[in-house]
Amino acid sequence: MMFEMSTGMIRGLGTVVVFVAFVGLTLWVFNTKRNPEFAEARLLPFADEPQPDSPPEPATTRSTRS
Repeated sequence: MMFEMSTGMIRGLGTVVVFVAFVGLTLWVFNTKRNPEFAEARLLPFADEPQPDSPPEPATTRSTRS
């Protein structure tokens, strides 16, 4: 017996796969064990900025004259 997959069946299976991935990702994101990792990742955009308590680096200029 040969089983033919119709377009509706393929779309339905795709929907199920995406739904399972969504539920898995949601559970992973809202897992309380991951709070320290996400707290650290939340500050990554500010990692390259100088800290307020450290003195600013002196500006260096280059001369184009020889």
